[in-house]
Amino acid sequence: MGRSAADEKILSYNDVVLRKSDLEILSGPYYLNDRIIEFYFSFLPSSHPSQDIVLIPPSIAFWITNCPDIAGLKEFLEPLKLPDKELVIFPVNNNNDVSVAEGGSHWSLLAYYRSANVFVHHDSNGQMNKMHAMRLFKSVVGYISSSGSASNAKYLECIGTPQQVNGYDCGLYVTATARTICCGYESNENKDAADLWFSTIREQVTPSVASEMRKEILQLIKDLMPNK
Repeated sequence: MGRSAADEKILSYNDVVLRKSDLEILSGPYYLNDRIIEFYFSFLPSSHPSQDIVLIPPSIAFWITNCPDIAGLKEFLEPLKLPDKELVIFPVNNNNDVSVAEGGSHWSLLAYYRSANVFVHHDSNGQMNKMHAMRLFKSVVGYISSSGSASNAKYLECIGTPQQVNGYDCGLYVTATARTICCGYESNENKDAADLWFSTIREQVTPSVASEMRKEILQLIKDLMPNK
């Protein structure tokens, strides 16, 4: 039997393969899957080409959170060169089952800013993903610096994170927040050690922006698709 139309490959971008079903997710009011977030995180550096920033794909962030082999984790993380980065952005998912691909029901974002030596968790649905973000923080904090000083990094829940107004836009808040943080870093707006990028996110990541983000990513994919 041939593949269904939903499985039809529509775009290969860097290491991300998108399928027709991904366009359908973006066309309607649906929860974003791993592939769409990975695509946008892969695309974002083309707009903000700084060697200081790294956006971690969902599958890698999930593995870091749930890796049972502590010794193997160090080797696994080496290609990411985390100690060389000033800004590291992780998507957080509440999937508890490592045997289920693309599981979970909620996305949030964890960002590490070296200048403040702090991990900040942005959750658009209260603190729904706090436990999962803390697990990721505890797994990665020992590898974020070659000197080991980052073991003293703080974890912060950003209480003022803009909140979603429905049950499916969490992934869009993650992509919009990631873009806002990258823009702020590039324009040096994060120089306030107390506020970091918080006020900018409150101003720029709104329900209407999240809604437009869905259309923006959909159009971006269509623009990148090869002509048939």
